[in-house]
Amino acid sequence: MKKILSAILAAAVMCTSMLALAGCGGSKKGELHMATNAAFEPYEYKEGGEIVGIDAEIAKAICDKLGYTLVIDDMDFDAIITAVTSGKADFGMAGMTVTDERKKSVDFTDSYTTAIQSIIVNDGEDKVKSADDLKTATVGVQLGTTGDIYVSKFEKDGAKIERFNKGADAVLALTQKKVDAVVIDNEPAKKFVEQNKGTKILEEPFENEDYAICLKKGSELTEQFNKALKELKDDGTVKKIIDKYIKA
Repeated sequence: MKKILSAILAAAVMCTSMLALAGCGGSKKGELHMATNAAFEPYEYKEGGEIVGIDAEIAKAICDKLGYTLVIDDMDFDAIITAVTSGKADFGMAGMTVTDERKKSVDFTDSYTTAIQSIIVNDGEDKVKSADDLKTATVGVQLGTTGDIYVSKFEKDGAKIERFNKGADAVLALTQKKVDAVVIDNEPAKKFVEQNKGTKILEEPFENEDYAICLKKGSELTEQFNKALKELKDDGTVKKIIDKYIKA
């Protein structure tokens, strides 16, 4: 009996000491896998082998609040929704715009920020001066992004769309004059222009859009994410994270 009591006491002590880390039914509920494309600075990108950025930090804040450990899985952008719908990932967060087409496959949380689609061109070139000029141009986009979706409507007017797995590859094609313009989200566009001398962003924005987190249709996590996201907005955490990466 003494041996049994000693074993029970030892187990209780171990459970108490480990509670903050793993549980014995304690604070952490397990892992949540986030699908992303880590080539979209400042929202998600690699730094020293780690995936960082606005989305990575907001996702971690949500998971911390809900008691989950965040795991980030890097993949091609156009594979994210498939990963979520198949259950390979629990949610997708990759500077993803809410669209009616995407709503057919996944559910979205409330928006956590707004963004602009911008047009990058080579400085000194005048073939593309506005969005209307895209109708007769060769346009580079990242496959599966809203930039891809938006400019696809110009194909009927004669536009030629070149699709790339990474935004950086589309911009490289622009610098090599293989495309006349690139359509991509404004914040990554700023980074690409900084890194590629001789390119510029047109002043006229192409489209305005809302970013949100996508989850499997009917997922019980959607309501939990919305509650956590609201709290993080209300206490200023989301704004603080965004301001850290995007200077006013």
